Amino acid sequence: MEVSFLLNGETVLVSQPATRTLLDWLREDRSLTGTKEGCNEGDCGACTVVVQDGTSVRALNACILFLPQLNGKAVRTVEGIGKDGLHAVQQALVDQHGSQCGFCTPGFVASMVAGHAQGRTDHDTVLAGNLCRCTGYAPIIRAARSAEGAALPEWLKQDAEWVAAQQPTGAAPKTSDDLAALYLANPDATLVAGATDVGLWVTKQLRDLDQVIFLNQCDDLKTVEVTDTAIRIGAGVSMTDVRALMAEHHPSYAEMIRRYGSEQVRNAATIGGNIANGSPIGDNPPALIALGAMLHLRKGDTRRDLPIEDFFIDYGKQDRAEGEFVEAVTIPKSAPDLRCYKLSKRFDQDISAVCGCFNITVTDGTVTAARIAFGGMAGTPKLASATMSTLIGQPWIEATLDAACDALATDYSPMSDMRASATYRLEAAKGMLRRYFAQSYGLPTNVLEVEV
Repeated sequence: MEVSFLLNGETVLVSQPATRTLLDWLREDRSLTGTKEGCNEGDCGACTVVVQDGTSVRALNACILFLPQLNGKAVRTVEGIGKDGLHAVQQALVDQHGSQCGFCTPGFVASMVAGHAQGRTDHDTVLAGNLCRCTGYAPIIRAARSAEGAALPEWLKQDAEWVAAQQPTGAAPKTSDDLAALYLANPDATLVAGATDVGLWVTKQLRDLDQVIFLNQCDDLKTVEVTDTAIRIGAGVSMTDVRALMAEHHPSYAEMIRRYGSEQVRNAATIGGNIANGSPIGDNPPALIALGAMLHLRKGDTRRDLPIEDFFIDYGKQDRAEGEFVEAVTIPKSAPDLRCYKLSKRFDQDISAVCGCFNITVTDGTVTAARIAFGGMAGTPKLASATMSTLIGQPWIEATLDAACDALATDYSPMSDMRASATYRLEAAKGMLRRYFAQSYGLPTNVLEVEV
């Protein structure tokens, strides 16, 4: 597959297999070895590069980034970041002694450069996807702080001008109409949006994907429509942009997204890809189910709407026909009672042992509506139907809460694995419901508290 992009200020035309990663190409074909291979699965951040697409400057993991995803974009590796003199964050790392063994340093530089370009000061969040094996975090954070407000490099503007002058090229679909026709004709193809999961199929499972359709040029899948009552989010909207949107409308959901993967993963991952993946431990579906989201599916010219909880049939099985894809999801604009809790061994960038989302309406002391969903408790993310039935129409008191907690065992038979035992998961789910109850009576509810 032939793609063109800007690499460290130089236009390159690349003809490579569709699933060749940027990391492998940089190191093996271009001898740009500053970008390191650490985990090769998007966890450690050693391979982070800066990517500019015309509307944003973002950090991405090169190890799970396929070359066709870069078509028409500008890429900077650590070599290109300091090509015309050290960037402010590079100089700050020198001044603050932020590099020890140095293996992770290029990835930290790339993440810090992207954050600096965005004017970010939430450095712990910006750098949550970069692991320092020498535990040098304190001087790295000091370096990020000391570089705040420094002038932006001239190459940022030059890269943006190059990107703006590009026209979409290649065989990838340019619109959702193109995609619908192409996918209908090739229903066995693998759809690739952010590749945060598909990338691991290639790097870890060594799978050979015969046919791949890249969605990154379908701009109409990246749109958001906000009405007086609802928000329609295109399947191609990144989780970074979903988080920004939810911060305004559903802050507890937004705070959970802050712990969803890492900055690099959120920059690549899309809401549609996360839903279509159907993982039982994905953090998005429980929140969307609790919100009563409606999923919009498309096959050719035929569209259908489906309550999102009905999409997940069984482990690894979704209600999606051959040649059908997720086009968008719609959620209520307002849900003031929504609270989301994520329980994981590590605060940042860790898979949930249990993810619980609650949307319970209490009117004059009585529960009038309830939607409760969990991830990590079953083969699919699912509603706690029995628990909800126990609550609705009952007074919002501790006796009702006790009955609802007991009903959770009817809704779920949790699994035991390396993250938690079945018993622990069930007790954690009860604890989340009790926390929601307590917070409804006056404890802080506008932010997600740390789960350990």
